[in-house]
Amino acid sequence: MKKGFETFEHSADIGIRGFGPSIEDVFVQAAKAMFSYMYEIEKIQEISHCNTQEIEIHIREEDLVSMFIKWLNRLLSEADIHSLVFYDFKVKIEDNDLYGIAIGASNKGFEIGCEVKGATYAEAKVLNKNGLWIGQCVIDV
Repeated sequence: MKKGFETFEHSADIGIRGFGPSIEDVFVQAAKAMFSYMYEIEKIQEISHCNTQEIEIHIREEDLVSMFIKWLNRLLSEADIHSLVFYDFKVKIEDNDLYGIAIGASNKGFEIGCEVKGATYAEAKVLNKNGLWIGQCVIDV
């Protein structure tokens, strides 16, 4: 089953979409989409594999769309607080709780392509379509 991420055009900002066979894949892939828009995360992961940091994240929300937006915004906040670029993610969702780990490296020496201010509820949705989970939103750049 297809798994990955993509961006889509939006009038003033940019949309991100994550997809995969599980809801957790959607959250991971959307996070990769967002950080890939800012940095070349594959290159950072390759260069920094020995010098990684992990940040644990717990989110409790009543609905998946709110959890999705909160997850992406929390990742941006944690990256800023700790001066990190996140390039990999682990997510487990149980009922209304998301337990995540963001894996990254220091952002020192890496040029930001485009700064993301936050994830918004514009065009936000998380759904299962014929066995494929999809999550999307517009990010404010």
